[in-house]
Amino acid sequence: MMVAGIGSRKGVSVEDVLAAIETALEAHGLAMTAISALATATLKKDEAAIAAAGGALNLPVIIVDDAALRGVSRETLSHSSLSQEVAGTPSVSEASALAVAGAGAKLLGPRIVLGPVTCAIAISGDAP
Repeated sequence: MMVAGIGSRKGVSVEDVLAAIETALEAHGLAMTAISALATATLKKDEAAIAAAGGALNLPVIIVDDAALRGVSRETLSHSSLSQEVAGTPSVSEASALAVAGAGAKLLGPRIVLGPVTCAIAISGDAP
């Protein structure tokens, strides 16, 4: 399973979210079809653009609770003081991707920042 974790400022557009996902995938030489799900933090559950991106890609958007984010925070590669303060994790996108990808998941690299959106790609620990 491969998961795109999404972080964003408030009020981003669906185009912003889709561009960040595409940029992150391209950075790792992957196609959009490689993604199994999108993930984000509870504080982003009402961010319409993230839900719309999931709809546009025909992918589920999994909302990760705060405890699950904190549980994988030590595995993130990036650190945002603002993210730590607001969400309790150094990277919403990285922690969300890791939490949804499951036990033993690994980030393919640090989050990609594209304007107001961040995207990180994680692969599940049971992947070949």
